[in-house]
Amino acid sequence: MTSPKPVIDAVDFFYLSMPHINLDVDGSQDALLVRVRSNNDEGWGECEAAPLPSISAFFCPPSHGACLPVADAVIGAPLATPADIDAIYQATRVNSERLAQAIHVLSGVEIACWDLLGKRLQEPAWALLGQKTSYPKTAYASLLFGETPSLTLEKARHASTSGYRAAKFGWGSFGKTLEGDRDQLMAAREGLGPDALLLVDAGCIWRGPDAVEDATRRREMLVEANVHWLEEPFPHHDRVAYRDFANQCPAISVAGGESAVNEEDALALMHDANLRFLQIDAGCIGGLGPSRRLAIAANVADCQFVNHTFTSDLALAASLAPFADNKSEHLAEYPEELSALGAAIAGRSITPNTAGKIQIPDCPGIGVDVDTPNLLIYQRSVNITVDDEILYQSPPIFEDHA
Repeated sequence: MTSPKPVIDAVDFFYLSMPHINLDVDGSQDALLVRVRSNNDEGWGECEAAPLPSISAFFCPPSHGACLPVADAVIGAPLATPADIDAIYQATRVNSERLAQAIHVLSGVEIACWDLLGKRLQEPAWALLGQKTSYPKTAYASLLFGETPSLTLEKARHASTSGYRAAKFGWGSFGKTLEGDRDQLMAAREGLGPDALLLVDAGCIWRGPDAVEDATRRREMLVEANVHWLEEPFPHHDRVAYRDFANQCPAISVAGGESAVNEEDALALMHDANLRFLQIDAGCIGGLGPSRRLAIAANVADCQFVNHTFTSDLALAASLAPFADNKSEHLAEYPEELSALGAAIAGRSITPNTAGKIQIPDCPGIGVDVDTPNLLIYQRSVNITVDDEILYQSPPIFEDHA
């Protein structure tokens, strides 16, 4: 008599937060970790999403036949092969189609399933995704523009002396004035030196009927600073602006995709906007399976796939896994300015070598360990109650049984 397939027994969510959340565009100020348990195995994942609505999407009561809680497709589902993880993903897409937060919360759950299955089978997640080998990537230090060009210059010099061969600066005041933008770009270029790659994240700053004109006015300074790519110059939905800018400024490569709400949305953006770099965060696109399919599609379309990561080394390892085997796609986002919380989740498990490259972990599962004892001070207690019935109550992230 064959043994029944192991199933998902429990899913726990952990809402973590810094004591004070400021308005900087820094996604490592809070976090939503997911723990999946099956038999005696467990796996961890991280959602790139607002924690509380994501937890609610997993446990909420049914609204109608296409708006079911994500838990319905997860709890009790078989978890023995990669096909089982895809079945969970597909069931959630059908059952929770009208639940807007479903893909975000599913992303962390799906990653945790790959972590658990990899540990169970003693295989790295990237290998379970069908890849034969993994190649190191050139880490680009992901940084915010300084409040002044002199602070940006200081950040760029630090990145250069730290061994980075590439760095990205974004958000802050960039995009508001021509003079200010030029000063920031030239400061970043001076600090990095002439040979390092400089990437710029405009943070969707240009909007409305003058958006393309506003961006095009920066063409000469972007070329002068030898900017490798301009990231998200426009809101994600404005694909006409993306396409028009690409046509008017062919010398400037455009990157985008982190705001895509699902893999179909990311594919449409890649083709409609003439992207040369497709940035995907496994923690919000649906997990590793959709990210892997997008990496393959980008390669076919001659568009370079790049991970999006700005939170922790757990998220970093997960987002690297889907394009581990692509040797030509050498760039990888590396969160250089983690908050204390972001650093506490998994420490600095992945660090650039002397050549400025990072290696995807070769360990079973995602390849990094969550440092649960250090996270107790960041955990926020969550109780979801409807009509006096407790739908969810978060357990402590660490229990000392010594």
